[in-house]
Amino acid sequence: MAPSDASAAGAPEGEAEDRSPACGAALEAFGEGAEVRALLGRLPAVHDQLAAREVAKERFHVIMDRYQEQPHLLDPHLEWMMNSLLDIVRDKTSPASLIHLAFKFLYVITKVRGYKVFLRLFPHEVADVQPVLDMFTDQDPKDSETWETRYMLLLWLSMTCLIPFDFSRLDGNIQPGESRMPIMDRILQIAESYLVVSDKARDGAAVLISKFITRPDVKQRKMASFLDWSLRTLTHSSLQTMEGVIATDGMLQALAQIFKHGKREDCLPYASTVLQCLDSCRLPESNQTLLRKLGTKLVQRLGLTFLKPKVASWRYQRGCRSLAANLQLSAQGQNEQKPPVVTSDSEEDYDIPEGVESVIEQLLVGLKDKDTVVRWSAAKGIGRMAGRLPRELADDVVGSVLDCFSFQETDKAWHGGCLALAELGRRGLLLPLRLSEVVAVILKALTYEEKRGACSVGANVRDAACYVCWAFARAYEPQELRPFVTTISSALVIATVFDRDVNCRRAASAAFQENVGRQGTFPHGIDILTSADYFAVGNRANCFLVISVFIAGFPEYTQPMIDHLVTMKTHHWDGVIRELTAKALHNLSPLDPEYSATHVFPALLSMVRSSDLHTRHGAILACAEVAHALYKLATQRGRPLTDYLDEKAVEGLKQIHQQLHDHQLYRGLGGELMRQAVCILIEKLSLSRMPFKGDTVIEGWQWLINDTLRSLHLVSSHARQQIKEAAISALAALCSEYYTKEPGVADPAVQEELIPRYLAELQSPEEMTRCGFSSALGTLPGFLLRGWLQEVLSGLSAVTRTSPKDVSFTEARRDSLTAISRICQTVGVKEGAPDEALCTENVPQVYATLLGCMGDYTTDNRGDVGVWVRRAAMTSLMDLTLLLARTQPTLIDAHICERLMCCVAQQASEKIDRCRAHATHTFLTLLHFDDPPIPHVPHRGELEKLFPRAEVASVDWNAASQAFPHVTQLLGLPTYRYHVLLGLAVSVGGLTESTVRYSTQSLFEYMKGIQKDPQALGSFSGTLLQVFEDNLLNNRVSVSLLKMLDQMLANGCFDIFTTEENHPFCVKLLSLCKEEIKKSKDVQKLQSSIAVLCGMVQFCGSVRKKVLLQLFLLLCHQFPVIRKTTASQVYEMVLTYADVVGADVLDEVMDVLSNTAWDAALPVVRGQRNRLCDLLSVPRPQLVPKCLKQAQASAVGLSGARRTGADCHRLADVLGLVPAEAVPENQAWNLPSRNVLLLREEPRLMADGPRSQREDTATRLDSSRVYLKHTTHRDNRGGAT
Repeated sequence: MAPSDASAAGAPEGEAEDRSPACGAALEAFGEGAEVRALLGRLPAVHDQLAAREVAKERFHVIMDRYQEQPHLLDPHLEWMMNSLLDIVRDKTSPASLIHLAFKFLYVITKVRGYKVFLRLFPHEVADVQPVLDMFTDQDPKDSETWETRYMLLLWLSMTCLIPFDFSRLDGNIQPGESRMPIMDRILQIAESYLVVSDKARDGAAVLISKFITRPDVKQRKMASFLDWSLRTLTHSSLQTMEGVIATDGMLQALAQIFKHGKREDCLPYASTVLQCLDSCRLPESNQTLLRKLGTKLVQRLGLTFLKPKVASWRYQRGCRSLAANLQLSAQGQNEQKPPVVTSDSEEDYDIPEGVESVIEQLLVGLKDKDTVVRWSAAKGIGRMAGRLPRELADDVVGSVLDCFSFQETDKAWHGGCLALAELGRRGLLLPLRLSEVVAVILKALTYEEKRGACSVGANVRDAACYVCWAFARAYEPQELRPFVTTISSALVIATVFDRDVNCRRAASAAFQENVGRQGTFPHGIDILTSADYFAVGNRANCFLVISVFIAGFPEYTQPMIDHLVTMKTHHWDGVIRELTAKALHNLSPLDPEYSATHVFPALLSMVRSSDLHTRHGAILACAEVAHALYKLATQRGRPLTDYLDEKAVEGLKQIHQQLHDHQLYRGLGGELMRQAVCILIEKLSLSRMPFKGDTVIEGWQWLINDTLRSLHLVSSHARQQIKEAAISALAALCSEYYTKEPGVADPAVQEELIPRYLAELQSPEEMTRCGFSSALGTLPGFLLRGWLQEVLSGLSAVTRTSPKDVSFTEARRDSLTAISRICQTVGVKEGAPDEALCTENVPQVYATLLGCMGDYTTDNRGDVGVWVRRAAMTSLMDLTLLLARTQPTLIDAHICERLMCCVAQQASEKIDRCRAHATHTFLTLLHFDDPPIPHVPHRGELEKLFPRAEVASVDWNAASQAFPHVTQLLGLPTYRYHVLLGLAVSVGGLTESTVRYSTQSLFEYMKGIQKDPQALGSFSGTLLQVFEDNLLNNRVSVSLLKMLDQMLANGCFDIFTTEENHPFCVKLLSLCKEEIKKSKDVQKLQSSIAVLCGMVQFCGSVRKKVLLQLFLLLCHQFPVIRKTTASQVYEMVLTYADVVGADVLDEVMDVLSNTAWDAALPVVRGQRNRLCDLLSVPRPQLVPKCLKQAQASAVGLSGARRTGADCHRLADVLGLVPAEAVPENQAWNLPSRNVLLLREEPRLMADGPRSQREDTATRLDSSRVYLKHTTHRDNRGGAT
């Protein structure tokens, strides 16, 4: 399998970086033959129907595209498909649209199979020439819709040019003065005209020219003139304009095709002229990739024209061209060929034209082009040219190619040089004498990488170097490559497992496989291939950490792999590669510990002092991992670590922190990497039990950990979590190793200093600081927490509580919950010791903290960030409950267990998929835990029947379609109904289409099951109203709940209640709706309430009039969109519920609702609304301004004066402020003058003022009413204000 010739460099790659298989599912045959026949047969019927035509075209595209990877499967069917379509084209009665459609289908087939194969199937008899030419007369070259027709006609015409008769014999007798143009001239005119068009027809014209101009009868008459015309066009075309670029493209294609298909003796006289013209065009300076590629292609064709077509006798040959001959030699034991006989060049007559040197020079320049397609074309040209040159000149060409591999050259030159070497080797033009030089540069190319900014270039170079190795495996005998087997095999193995890019790893694997199969000399080749195949190397982490260990187990590869990691990957620009390198060294060091200790470690310690940030980072990580690996190896062998690491190495490890601190390398842009690396170093050295106890370096390490946790808010967001985890892991290892007075007993001095400091940091105003120290407290070992448990739990509990200043600290609350859970697992359960372990005194406090966070629904610009807290709370609750169940089940209170299960059930019915899946996992884990079972689980028996262990294991709880049918079954259990209904309200009224659909379906399925059970339905409706009442004005729930109620009312879920007048459910629901939308300006909430009110009209009794009154109030809402929505919904309501409006006024009501402009001015709308009230016998709503006019007289004269209650009762009664008897008549009121003036002006402002002024006036009026209602204190003269 050949590696790809190019790859995209610098693409990011994750753990599962390969998302596409090696190839699609292999097909065995063209299986849609019958469908395609039917499709082609329907074309005459659908060509004039736009929709049907597009459906047919799309279907044909889909069928053909399946065979893009295996187009040869179409070959047996190409002829009948072409004949079916050409029958339509040849039919004189076929309309133009049908002919164009047929050619579109022909083009699709050509695109999939390739025009070179498809071209041969076109009919090309003498009788086809004239009809094809006649079709061109009907074509418009500027019609962008029919370019497929013109392209296919040009291909067809090019095929008719192969007829073996002189074209002049087809002209008949053309009399002098006759206007009829000879066929030869017509074809040339057509070809020339289409060479300068901007569509695909230009490519077809180039093919036509190559077939036409090279005919014996045409080349004598037209070749010179056509070449002259094309060169003039090239000369006069400007590469700065689109027209010039198009014309140049057409000319270059035509010339390249002519010099490819024409005979050498016919083209040779014009080659020098064409080359000179091409040089004058300065194509290599063009920014058009296609023009540079065509220029390179034409140059190599001219060079091949200069040289005689011969096979170089000096070329290296391996085996025979015949498979039978090779097998015969193998059977005779002569499979190793003798050295080839080299013919002296003096025996041959080589006459090298002058233009060859210019051609080779241009091809060598093309090897350095910025685009891969140009370099690839130049490389093929180099190989073809070298095959016709004498040995000395070809060797000079090889030397020039090797000059591309200079470190002064760019990656483009290296890539082009690799492609050229592969072509030369594949053709046998790279003699074994040159192999030592070539292998040396190829080994460099296999690891070539050049940093550019935040990424690197060189992946294409490494990929091409693998292609060279693949080509060499096929080109040379094993004895020729035997001296280089060790270096090549090691380099390919290293590229297979340690290259950053998946394409390069797969290319190296393919090259290694080719060498194993054809050379048979690579050590352990078969064993390595079985573990490092195409698919295995797709995962980068698997290559670094698993496959590399297996391969390094073979001694031939161990040290080269370790050396490569130390010298090339430790300072890699990609941080992920540096981390994987350190882990790989950890795995490989035990395979050769002496080499790691004596060579690797000193090299890494010297790199720690490097000025390059990436080198320091990678070296510190590698030091940490290698030291830890050697410690584990020494422990396994029962030897001290000093057997591997000498005193100098240990001292070097100890000084790393101080060196970085002295040079202030923890600050600035590189400080993040240094902090993370040294924290990992602290962890690994602590785990390796380095003899640093009591040393001052421990204080330095502790300072670094504390400072890192304290300054997390200064760290970039993408690195924050990684640095925090590194610091926390380092703290845990440091405390466990160096802070014990004796095993299991903490050092009191450290304990007294560390824990109070961490508890104080929990009150930091920075969220990230709280996160860091919360996690740090959670990771402390148990002996440090002994005696401080209550204070630690209280401190962490305080972080989980929200206040106005830290309501947005969701990450801090999440990490605190996780820390509480870890601490509980660390200290365990022990009765009577609240400062040491969990017991009766502190378990309720912990449960209260965790359960309190189950209602965290904080949102910000990232969305529902409270879900992080809820998930952490669920995980912590599950871990704590399982811990108590295993150790002390009596500590689990029945009330706590019930609340726990209900809260988790609510989360299991909500709208966020991941949260729902996590909640369901928690719920089922607690339900099915039997070691021993969790006590006091409500309705355990029913739950085990609803969620059998065997069935729920296969349910995808992330999928709404699978989760909600199970979750809604909990509605039948009274304990869970309230919380599940609360969660379902959010899901049914949500925005995600799949969640809404499946939650609604599941809810309706449950409702259908209780329709005939009035008691169950009554209980359900009571719970539903309770949910509504408890969440009034809570927009997160209430808006979604209104949407759910709308759907339930519309689907007849409460039909059983509609037969009873003024059913309590409807009365209560109406009062809740009125309270919810009172003074609301939330358009979404108002629209949802309109739908609910319209659905409530189906209930009978006086409640219906109240519902209609609310709807008519909304018809005069201040927002036009609400008025229009209400009118539309009421219109639909009248149509749906026939008994709402009497038949005698139905038409008039419908007319008012449909013909009124409800977004007009309020006075106009109010009149139509009142008309509806009269028609439906609903009391007209009273206007506020009218009430104020009645109050105006009472308000006059109250300004700034003391008046008795009798004077003010009239005003209070009118405004509905307080009952008349609430204030004795002998009491006086103080009313500020601004309120009285407002009341005086209110009618005018509310009726005549602009909209903004009316809204402002209404707001001020409300404040005045509040003043009158609530200001009841006595003034200093004894009066009641």
